[in-house]
Amino acid sequence: MIQPITNMKNAFDLTGKNAVVTGGNRGLGFGIAAALAQQGANVAILCRDRAKAEEALAELSQYGGTHMSFDCDVTDLPGVIALADKVVGEFGDVDILVNNAGVSCVSELLDMDEALTDWYKVLNTDLNGTVHMTYAFGKKMRDAGKGGSIINITSNAAFIVNKTQAMSPYSSAKAAANHFTHCMAVELGKYNIRVNAIAPGFTNSELSKFIPKDMFDYINNQMPLGRFGEPIEVGALAVYLASPAAAQITGTVQVIDGGYILSC
Repeated sequence: MIQPITNMKNAFDLTGKNAVVTGGNRGLGFGIAAALAQQGANVAILCRDRAKAEEALAELSQYGGTHMSFDCDVTDLPGVIALADKVVGEFGDVDILVNNAGVSCVSELLDMDEALTDWYKVLNTDLNGTVHMTYAFGKKMRDAGKGGSIINITSNAAFIVNKTQAMSPYSSAKAAANHFTHCMAVELGKYNIRVNAIAPGFTNSELSKFIPKDMFDYINNQMPLGRFGEPIEVGALAVYLASPAAAQITGTVQVIDGGYILSC
């Protein structure tokens, strides 16, 4: 049983915790990695762009702690299993896993090639990648016997059909990842491993820079709060879900999108 907090002192402190963040070298993933590091966590960034990883690690160094990067393709299950051994060998136990790595595509289903390449690419990364990481690192958490927190980064696209872009593979993968979160919360609860999801909406990142101005303005006008989110705001929510303050929180999907899904 995970013990509840008795007061607010250190309720959000992650000092000494070891966190793994896939895709933590840029954008939303880096915002999460930075937020965890600022609260005292050691962070292992898993990604495929070594140059961006080095930039991210240089930024994280200002917060103290131990931070490292590892090459990872989340679609490669044997590779993920081997990497889990390597990360644990470097960091010891893993306390926090953030499944953030993902891809998307903009295409209507009937316009895809006959191999449905885009469909399978998105499903293999956004859904199966989350499953692979949970399998490999969940076992490490279970065997260590200390419990843990798994946070799946999904999307508000799991709840809506986005009229601005055709994104059926992405929306379907994220919807499945939300329910996978529910299933894992039940399966892993007996090991004191909490499993939650964060479903961001439009967030300022490298990708948002490519949104045409008319679409950017339309999206902002649809949001009750009138602006895109920031990666560090998603990171703040991840800190909460990973912290002692959230000891009673599992199996939830937390939407953070400025109210976009309420008005689109």
